[in-house]
Amino acid sequence: MSVLSCENLDAGHTRRSPCVRGLDLSLSEGEIVALLGPNGAGKTTLLMTLAGLLPRLGGSVLLAGEQLGSGNTRAAVRRGLVLVPDDRALFKKLSVAQNLRLAIRGRGPTARSSIDEVLQYFPALEARLNLAAGQLSGGEQQMLAIGRALVQRPKVLLIDELSMGLAPVVVESILGVLRNVASSEGTAVMLVEQHVRLALGIADRAVVLVHGHVSLEDDATVLSNDVGRIERAYLGQSGGDSRPQAV
Repeated sequence: MSVLSCENLDAGHTRRSPCVRGLDLSLSEGEIVALLGPNGAGKTTLLMTLAGLLPRLGGSVLLAGEQLGSGNTRAAVRRGLVLVPDDRALFKKLSVAQNLRLAIRGRGPTARSSIDEVLQYFPALEARLNLAAGQLSGGEQQMLAIGRALVQRPKVLLIDELSMGLAPVVVESILGVLRNVASSEGTAVMLVEQHVRLALGIADRAVVLVHGHVSLEDDATVLSNDVGRIERAYLGQSGGDSRPQAV
Protein backbone atom coordinates (compact mmCIF):
# COMPACT_ATOMS: atom_id res chain seq x y z
CA MET A 1 0.00 0.00 0.00
CA SER A 2 1.36 3.41 -0.98
CA VAL A 3 1.67 5.63 2.08
CA LEU A 4 3.33 8.58 0.32
CA SER A 5 3.05 9.57 -3.32
CA CYS A 6 4.13 12.57 -5.36
CA GLU A 7 2.42 13.38 -8.64
CA ASN A 8 3.95 15.78 -11.16
CA LEU A 9 5.80 17.50 -8.30
CA ASP A 10 7.78 20.68 -8.93
CA ALA A 11 10.03 21.81 -6.08
CA GLY A 12 12.63 24.49 -5.52
CA HIS A 13 13.25 27.89 -4.03
CA THR A 14 11.81 29.89 -6.93
CA ARG A 15 9.22 29.17 -9.61
CA ARG A 16 11.60 30.37 -12.29
CA SER A 17 14.13 27.62 -11.63
CA PRO A 18 12.67 24.56 -9.85
CA CYS A 19 15.23 21.96 -8.78
CA VAL A 20 12.73 19.11 -9.15
CA ARG A 21 10.41 18.98 -12.15
CA GLY A 22 7.37 16.80 -12.81
CA LEU A 23 8.40 14.15 -10.29
CA ASP A 24 6.27 11.04 -9.82
CA LEU A 25 7.39 8.94 -6.86
CA SER A 26 5.74 6.65 -4.33
CA LEU A 27 6.73 5.04 -1.04
CA SER A 28 4.99 2.00 0.41
CA GLU A 29 4.34 1.02 4.01
CA GLY A 30 7.41 -0.66 5.49
CA GLU A 31 9.54 0.14 2.44
CA ILE A 32 12.99 1.74 2.46
CA VAL A 33 13.89 3.80 -0.59
CA ALA A 34 17.46 5.01 -1.08
CA LEU A 35 17.43 8.39 -2.82
CA LEU A 36 20.72 8.70 -4.66
CA GLY A 37 22.22 11.26 -6.99
CA PRO A 38 25.06 13.76 -7.47
CA ASN A 39 25.32 17.02 -5.55
CA GLY A 40 22.76 19.52 -6.79
CA ALA A 41 20.38 16.84 -8.06
CA GLY A 42 17.51 18.14 -5.92
CA LYS A 43 17.48 15.46 -3.22
CA THR A 44 17.48 17.79 -0.20
CA THR A 45 15.02 20.14 -1.89
CA LEU A 46 12.67 17.22 -2.43
CA LEU A 47 12.80 16.15 1.22
CA MET A 48 12.33 19.70 2.46
CA THR A 49 9.31 20.13 0.20
CA LEU A 50 7.73 16.86 1.32
CA ALA A 51 8.28 17.89 4.95
CA GLY A 52 6.67 21.30 4.40
CA LEU A 53 9.82 23.36 4.91
CA LEU A 54 9.47 24.59 1.33
CA PRO A 55 6.14 25.22 -0.42
CA ARG A 56 5.42 23.10 -3.47
CA LEU A 57 5.78 24.88 -6.79
CA GLY A 58 3.43 22.47 -8.53
CA GLY A 59 1.89 19.03 -8.40
CA SER A 60 0.52 17.16 -5.41
CA VAL A 61 1.65 15.06 -2.47
CA LEU A 62 -0.61 12.40 -0.96
CA LEU A 63 -0.02 10.99 2.52
CA ALA A 64 -2.06 7.88 3.33
CA GLY A 65 -4.28 8.71 0.37
CA GLU A 66 -5.08 12.27 1.43
CA GLN A 67 -3.70 15.50 0.04
CA LEU A 68 -0.87 16.94 2.12
CA GLY A 69 -0.88 20.72 2.49
CA SER A 70 1.94 22.72 0.99
CA GLY A 71 4.56 24.49 3.11
CA ASN A 72 3.12 23.41 6.46
CA THR A 73 5.63 21.49 8.57
CA ARG A 74 3.36 21.15 11.60
CA ALA A 75 0.59 19.65 9.51
CA ALA A 76 3.03 17.19 7.96
CA VAL A 77 4.26 16.07 11.38
CA ARG A 78 0.71 15.74 12.71
CA ARG A 79 -0.13 13.56 9.72
CA GLY A 80 2.87 11.34 10.41
CA LEU A 81 5.66 12.61 8.14
CA VAL A 82 8.91 13.45 9.96
CA LEU A 83 12.22 14.73 8.55
CA VAL A 84 15.69 14.22 10.02
CA PRO A 85 17.64 17.05 8.32
CA ASP A 86 21.31 16.85 7.37
CA ASP A 87 22.31 19.14 10.27
CA ARG A 88 20.25 16.96 12.71
CA ALA A 89 18.63 20.09 14.25
CA LEU A 90 19.26 19.03 17.84
CA PHE A 91 18.94 21.34 20.83
CA LYS A 92 22.63 21.19 21.67
CA LYS A 93 22.37 22.67 25.18
CA LEU A 94 19.54 20.36 26.23
CA SER A 95 20.15 16.83 27.44
CA VAL A 96 19.49 13.71 25.41
CA ALA A 97 16.42 12.98 27.53
CA GLN A 98 15.08 16.52 27.09
CA ASN A 99 15.53 16.33 23.31
CA LEU A 100 13.52 13.10 23.25
CA ARG A 101 10.79 14.37 25.57
CA LEU A 102 10.29 17.53 23.51
CA ALA A 103 9.39 15.41 20.49
CA ILE A 104 6.76 13.33 22.27
CA ARG A 105 3.13 14.30 22.00
CA GLY A 106 1.49 13.72 25.37
CA ARG A 107 2.99 12.58 28.64
CA GLY A 108 2.70 9.71 31.09
CA PRO A 109 3.39 5.98 30.49
CA THR A 110 3.18 6.32 26.70
CA ALA A 111 6.01 8.86 26.70
CA ARG A 112 8.21 6.63 28.85
CA SER A 113 7.46 3.69 26.59
CA SER A 114 8.47 5.68 23.52
CA ILE A 115 11.82 6.63 25.04
CA ASP A 116 12.43 3.05 26.16
CA GLU A 117 11.88 1.88 22.59
CA VAL A 118 14.43 4.38 21.31
CA LEU A 119 16.95 3.15 23.88
CA GLN A 120 16.36 -0.41 22.71
CA TYR A 121 17.21 0.67 19.18
CA PHE A 122 20.14 2.83 20.32
CA PRO A 123 21.43 1.43 23.65
CA ALA A 124 24.49 3.71 23.44
CA LEU A 125 22.20 6.64 24.32
CA GLU A 126 21.08 5.18 27.66
CA ALA A 127 24.28 6.18 29.44
CA ARG A 128 24.07 9.61 27.80
CA LEU A 129 20.53 10.59 28.83
CA ASN A 130 21.66 13.40 31.12
CA LEU A 131 24.44 14.61 28.83
CA ALA A 132 23.96 17.70 26.66
CA ALA A 133 23.34 16.77 23.03
CA GLY A 134 26.22 19.00 21.96
CA GLN A 135 28.65 16.81 23.90
CA LEU A 136 27.76 13.64 22.01
CA SER A 137 29.91 12.15 19.28
CA GLY A 138 28.74 12.55 15.70
CA GLY A 139 27.35 9.04 15.62
CA GLU A 140 25.51 9.51 18.91
CA GLN A 141 24.04 12.78 17.65
CA GLN A 142 22.70 11.03 14.57
CA MET A 143 21.23 8.29 16.76
CA LEU A 144 19.53 10.95 18.88
CA ALA A 145 18.20 12.78 15.82
CA ILE A 146 16.69 9.59 14.46
CA GLY A 147 15.47 8.55 17.91
CA ARG A 148 13.75 11.91 18.31
CA ALA A 149 11.97 11.26 15.02
CA LEU A 150 10.98 7.72 16.03
CA VAL A 151 9.31 8.77 19.30
CA GLN A 152 6.82 10.62 17.11
CA ARG A 153 5.83 7.25 15.62
CA PRO A 154 6.01 8.43 12.00
CA LYS A 155 4.25 6.78 9.09
CA VAL A 156 6.95 8.22 6.84
CA LEU A 157 10.51 8.97 7.94
CA LEU A 158 12.74 11.12 5.71
CA ILE A 159 16.48 11.22 6.45
CA ASP A 160 18.90 13.55 4.69
CA GLU A 161 22.60 12.63 4.41
CA LEU A 162 22.54 10.03 7.16
CA SER A 163 26.23 9.13 6.92
CA MET A 164 27.69 12.66 6.76
CA GLY A 165 30.87 12.73 8.86
CA LEU A 166 30.32 9.25 10.32
CA ALA A 167 32.48 6.12 10.24
CA PRO A 168 31.08 3.34 8.01
CA VAL A 169 30.68 0.97 10.99
CA VAL A 170 28.41 3.53 12.71
CA VAL A 171 26.44 4.04 9.51
CA GLU A 172 25.94 0.29 9.16
CA SER A 173 24.60 0.08 12.70
CA ILE A 174 22.12 2.92 12.16
CA LEU A 175 20.98 1.52 8.82
CA GLY A 176 20.31 -1.81 10.54
CA VAL A 177 18.03 -0.03 13.01
CA LEU A 178 16.12 1.60 10.15
CA ARG A 179 15.64 -1.78 8.48
CA ASN A 180 14.27 -3.11 11.76
CA VAL A 181 11.92 -0.15 12.22
CA ALA A 182 10.58 -0.44 8.68
CA SER A 183 10.02 -4.18 8.94
CA SER A 184 8.57 -4.29 12.46
CA GLU A 185 6.65 -1.00 12.61
CA GLY A 186 5.67 -0.60 8.98
CA THR A 187 7.36 2.80 8.82
CA ALA A 188 8.17 3.94 5.30
CA VAL A 189 11.70 5.35 5.04
CA MET A 190 13.28 7.53 2.37
CA LEU A 191 16.93 8.28 2.91
CA VAL A 192 19.45 10.36 1.03
CA GLU A 193 22.76 8.55 1.13
CA GLN A 194 26.10 8.90 -0.65
CA HIS A 195 27.49 5.54 0.51
CA VAL A 196 25.73 3.63 -2.22
CA ARG A 197 26.61 0.06 -1.29
CA LEU A 198 25.62 0.55 2.36
CA ALA A 199 22.29 2.07 1.33
CA LEU A 200 21.54 -0.68 -1.19
CA GLY A 201 22.28 -3.27 1.49
CA ILE A 202 19.21 -2.32 3.53
CA ALA A 203 16.95 -0.60 0.98
CA ASP A 204 14.12 -2.23 -0.94
CA ARG A 205 14.38 0.16 -3.85
CA ALA A 206 16.75 2.83 -5.11
CA VAL A 207 15.93 5.99 -7.03
CA VAL A 208 18.64 8.04 -8.74
CA LEU A 209 17.80 11.71 -9.10
CA VAL A 210 19.80 13.78 -11.60
CA HIS A 211 18.99 17.44 -12.36
CA GLY A 212 15.58 17.06 -10.73
CA HIS A 213 14.48 14.05 -12.75
CA VAL A 214 14.43 10.33 -11.98
CA SER A 215 17.31 8.95 -14.01
CA LEU A 216 17.06 5.37 -12.71
CA GLU A 217 14.72 3.41 -10.46
CA ASP A 218 14.99 -0.30 -9.63
CA ASP A 219 15.02 -2.97 -6.95
CA ALA A 220 17.95 -2.39 -4.57
CA THR A 221 19.12 -6.01 -4.76
CA VAL A 222 19.21 -5.87 -8.55
CA LEU A 223 21.21 -2.64 -8.51
CA SER A 224 23.61 -3.90 -5.84
CA ASN A 225 24.64 -6.61 -8.30
CA ASP A 226 25.20 -4.06 -11.06
CA VAL A 227 26.33 -0.81 -9.44
CA GLY A 228 27.64 0.28 -12.82
CA ARG A 229 24.06 1.12 -13.80
CA ILE A 230 23.97 3.70 -11.00
CA GLU A 231 27.28 5.15 -12.08
CA ARG A 232 26.08 5.43 -15.67
CA ALA A 233 22.89 7.11 -14.45
CA TYR A 234 24.98 9.69 -12.57
CA LEU A 235 27.32 10.30 -15.50
CA GLY A 236 24.67 10.25 -18.20
CA GLN A 237 23.28 13.63 -17.18
CA SER A 238 25.82 15.12 -14.77
CA GLY A 239 28.80 15.86 -16.98
CA GLY A 240 30.95 13.05 -15.59
CA ASP A 241 32.30 14.80 -12.49
CA SER A 242 29.95 13.57 -9.74
CA ARG A 243 30.57 9.85 -9.29
CA PRO A 244 28.67 8.14 -6.47
CA GLN A 245 30.77 7.89 -3.33
CA ALA A 246 31.84 4.64 -1.71
CA VAL A 247 30.60 2.47 -4.57
